[in-house]
Amino acid sequence: MGLVDWKHWLVILLVVVLVFGTKKLKGLGSDVGETIKGFRAAMRDDHAPGPSPAIQAIETASTPRAAGASATSTAEHSIRSAAE
Repeated sequence: MGLVDWKHWLVILLVVVLVFGTKKLKGLGSDVGETIKGFRAAMRDDHAPGPSPAIQAIETASTPRAAGASATSTAEHSIRSAAE
């Protein structure tokens, strides 16, 4: 029958309870539950609607500069200075 028999699982469960005790198993169960909740919340936050970082970078680069600022962007300036 192998390890899938319900009697084998009952014996394994009994040994685990005797070795670890019910308090440690309860604490382990609550810790695993909190971890799963945190993971789900993080996954939900990652998929929240909103602009991607690439779109935010494009929008930031395309915003008009304050009066008196040079027309050359900092990226263009750094590329030109690196080429010289």
